[in-house]
Amino acid sequence: MTMETVLADTPPAEAAALMPLLLVDDDAPFRQRLQLTLERRGFAVTGVGSIAEARLHAALKPGHAVVDMRLEDGNGLDLVSELRALRPDIKIVVLTGYGNLATAVAAVKAGAVDYLAKPADPEDIVAALTALPGARPEAPAEPMSADRVRWEHIQRVYELCSRNVSETARRLKMHRRTLQRILAKRSPR
Repeated sequence: MTMETVLADTPPAEAAALMPLLLVDDDAPFRQRLQLTLERRGFAVTGVGSIAEARLHAALKPGHAVVDMRLEDGNGLDLVSELRALRPDIKIVVLTGYGNLATAVAAVKAGAVDYLAKPADPEDIVAALTALPGARPEAPAEPMSADRVRWEHIQRVYELCSRNVSETARRLKMHRRTLQRILAKRSPR
């Protein structure tokens, strides 16, 4: 029996789980926990810690990928584009500890199906990877706080300024040190 026959005879969520998944995250303990969880959900996971390692395993043309946004050897968005070029139907979820609207938009434009803040719930990752095309996530139960909206705006301008603190401070009309303090803090909820 071929893989295509197996995939044709199984429901979409189960068929998705039979395909290989590339997990790219430089946080080894997090990667190992997530890899174990995804394997328990039926994914054939290859876990790597860098873009260089991911490129070596990309030849496998995985059907799914979970990619950290910031890796020690580069930007995970570059890898998203490369994986999408190798296999146009790949489902990619981008994870980040530095979530903001600008990078979320960039991730989706690069070809990711979802963008989740760390520590992401494995159920959310599996749901994003197995969602049917065109399925939309539910709206959040509570709107963003005013502090969160402000933080998102600062992050967007920071990304537009190519992560240049001085230029961002000028555009936002704030003191450079104040901006540095804001950028050093975690995002408000």
